[in-house]
Amino acid sequence: MPKNLWFFEQIHTMGFSPWYLIFMQIHEHYQKIKPIIDIRLEEFRNILWREDVLFKELAFCLCTPQSKARVCDRAISKMGNNIFSYSRDEILKNLSGVRFPSNKAGYIIEARKNLKNLLKLKNMNSYDAREWLVKNVKGLGYKEASHFLRNIGLGKDLTILDRHILKNLKLNNVIDDIPVSLTPKKYKEIEQKMLQFSERNGIPLDALDLVFWSMETGEVFK
Repeated sequence: MPKNLWFFEQIHTMGFSPWYLIFMQIHEHYQKIKPIIDIRLEEFRNILWREDVLFKELAFCLCTPQSKARVCDRAISKMGNNIFSYSRDEILKNLSGVRFPSNKAGYIIEARKNLKNLLKLKNMNSYDAREWLVKNVKGLGYKEASHFLRNIGLGKDLTILDRHILKNLKLNNVIDDIPVSLTPKKYKEIEQKMLQFSERNGIPLDALDLVFWSMETGEVFK
């Protein structure tokens, strides 16, 4: 038994762990789906570093706010390489099921201006890469930029603070309340708390994100 699990087993026998069952549920779920998570994280790390591949992943992440990931993935996949030549209206027609499609079609068009710069991200650390993305890609906040970097194998130190993650952080007493909005300062504060929670529990940060996501949605996606 891992040392940290032994510690919590001892606490539980003494009756001092009100969140023990939740803690054990996370670990049991992680062990159950760990092979799937390991494969998915390896796929992220081994993504083909070509401008077209990176851009399609960026377009996917631009579409995800308040939208279902599967719907966004289908929309981007359906366009294929046409996403590089389609007009805004043509992209808009292909964003069926994606919320705020007009805005997001515009973001994708704007993002094409940075196509040549995406390869440079590999030479940055994850934090600098995220700052660059937020500053230079319209439509990307910290969450979406972290999501993109995780999906291209550069986000193992970053958190994707969507509603699923925040709900689980509150459930595990990592945060007191789910914030109404996330300023950069607040985002980084919660990110550090999630990192500490990850280290205490012996689950890598990028894996913990997928564990929480899987517990909420029933699948390991991206």
